[in-house]
Amino acid sequence: MIKRPYLLFIIALLLFQCKGKETASTSETRPEESKKKPNIIYIIADDLGYGDLSVYGQKKFSTPHIDKLASEGMRFTQHYAGSTVCAPSRSALMTGLHTGHTQIRGNKEVLPEGQYPLADSVITLTEILKGAGYVTGAFGKWGLGGPGTEGEPGRQGIDHFFGYNCQRLAHNYYPFHLWDNFDKVMLAENEGKNKGVYAPELIHQKSLAFIEQNKDQPFFLFIPNVIPHAELVAPEDVMAKFSGKYLPEKEYEGYDEGENYRLGPYGSQKESHAAFAAMVHILDNQVGEIMAKLEELGLADNTIVMFTSDNGPHLEGGADPDYFDSNGPLKGYKRDVYEGGIRVPMIVKWPDIVSAGSKTEHISAFWDVMPTLAEIAGTTTPENLDGISFLPTLTGEQQPQHEYLYWEFHEKGGRIAVRKDHWKGVKLNVKKDPNSPMELYDLSKDIGEENDIANEHPEIVMELEEIMKNARYENPVFSFLSNP
Repeated sequence: MIKRPYLLFIIALLLFQCKGKETASTSETRPEESKKKPNIIYIIADDLGYGDLSVYGQKKFSTPHIDKLASEGMRFTQHYAGSTVCAPSRSALMTGLHTGHTQIRGNKEVLPEGQYPLADSVITLTEILKGAGYVTGAFGKWGLGGPGTEGEPGRQGIDHFFGYNCQRLAHNYYPFHLWDNFDKVMLAENEGKNKGVYAPELIHQKSLAFIEQNKDQPFFLFIPNVIPHAELVAPEDVMAKFSGKYLPEKEYEGYDEGENYRLGPYGSQKESHAAFAAMVHILDNQVGEIMAKLEELGLADNTIVMFTSDNGPHLEGGADPDYFDSNGPLKGYKRDVYEGGIRVPMIVKWPDIVSAGSKTEHISAFWDVMPTLAEIAGTTTPENLDGISFLPTLTGEQQPQHEYLYWEFHEKGGRIAVRKDHWKGVKLNVKKDPNSPMELYDLSKDIGEENDIANEHPEIVMELEEIMKNARYENPVFSFLSNP
């Protein structure tokens, strides 16, 4: 029997050959390219809400390039982030494990720069793809191991990294330095209070250069974009397009001087609404430029592009998600385990494989990405992953389903959530009271989690309670018992 990934490549090859009979062969669409493993680009926006794209219902501004991506691919309506904050969400992505099992379960700082590191023993998505013959690059925000630790990108299967190592320093968009692999790159144009280099744009140009440099070999391009997380700042020429259009404005008084300036605290913003819209505009344009680069190099037909967000919309630095209805019909924000904190947009484009303009209600999560991409690459994954490949959903085949999805979050008193079929259980303040009562919601009827029906379904509560007890093992660094 031919395994699915190889069968897909054969199908793709036949489609390319048929296409070649209809149009003259050019240097951009060489027949031998159809035999390559598909390139993979995985883009994560930072704190972009479920309702922050016009294709997912945003009304106050538009995202035409991302909308086009959806029109040419598949839109997921029940896809979940790895966590409700950055580092554990990325850890779930990189390890194929949910937050009851993955090593990094919170945004734990390691001074002077970086977050608690992934162990060298952990097998990551990038290591798997590198082992399958992919050149790997990451451009944006890392947050899974500070400089000099075993968790930094170059020690976790990434051939080329450029961007912010530290999530805290990534709060500021005119930073004093970035990292190029293991080298600290000082940005002289941003010395003092100067604003010469807008880091998201510089990082984006490095992403485009990576595509150009690796156009002749299979590549995995990971783009953990820093937009639109606080601080809310965009270059003046972009701000000018949105200034005065989102009234009444919300002014935010931030941190504009002192010893911690540009070292984490957010800067002031007089027009927070306009700045947020401007930043999503930048993000959308960057997606458009990536797609244009693929077309220019003749790579578009053999490249999978995935777009998502790392958690729900934030309430920091002047952000106003209620003004923009950033979580759409969902309840909650970043740091909540309600749907608004963890359900995120997800779009996949794969020409000739994924049906254009399609939509799926398949329930999936970040920990599914590793087995999916490994299957596409024709390689294997570690045993006992929490993830299930959603490749069958992409190809229109019968899709295995999760028994349940699980999240735990160690801030705000400790929070746990489980989704099983259409049932959603939520427990709050579990650090103080591990036996705190469960809230129960029927997402098939109550997507906004407005009606707690735990008293009506004690048998479901008992089932989800049992899942919560068994879906995790204790982690001494990220423990409900020891973490404040």
